[in-house]
Formats: sequence, structure tokens, C-alpha cells
Amino acid sequence: MPVFERWDVVKVPYPYTNRPVTEHRPALVAAVIEEGPGLLWVVMITSAANRAWPGDVPIVDPGAAGLPAPSVIRTAKITTIDAALASRLGTLPDAERHPVRTSLARRLVE
Repeated sequence: MPVFERWDVVKVPYPYTNRPVTEHRPALVAAVIEEGPGLLWVVMITSAANRAWPGDVPIVDPGAAGLPAPSVIRTAKITTIDAALASRLGTLPDAERHPVRTSLARRLVE
């Protein structure tokens, strides 16, 4: 099974919230669940051209994260994925992590 770390950018089958299908898309690994069968908490990454949502965090350097186009991390959409279904695209640079951490903490704790 592949090994992932927090801040990896991965491609995963991401579930839609409004219909029973998935789409392979990029996501950010927010947590690696060590217990159990190898699970990842991932946060959706979407095109920066899409309508903005509250909590979206722009990715300043998409190329460094392994992304082909300007993108945002949509912190409102987090899900659990089997790590065996993920493939690594890149890593979010250190300089871009604080806004994501802040937005996720606000959503998960408050």
C-alpha cells in the first residue's frame, strides 16, 4: 500500500455530496489515520475558476503541489478515503500550509 503524509496532494475518487457518484480529482491529505485499514482524511482541491466558497484557500504555487492549473483547497469538503485508492501528485509547500491549517481548525473545532 502506498505511504502518504499530511500535506501530500493526491488524486482520489472523491464523492459528490449531491449525487451517488465519485470523480477522480486532486485532494489534500489532512490526516493519515494510522489505526485500521489505512485511511486518509482528504480535503477537496478544485479549480480556481470555480465560484468561491467560504473557507477556500488558494494554492499560490500549483506546480509545486503537482497541479496543472490554478487551484483552491475547498476546506468545506472533507472526506475519508482508503489510502489504497490514492496516488500522490505532489506536496503542498511549507509556506502555504498555515492558511489551510487555520481554516480547517476553525471548521473542525468551533
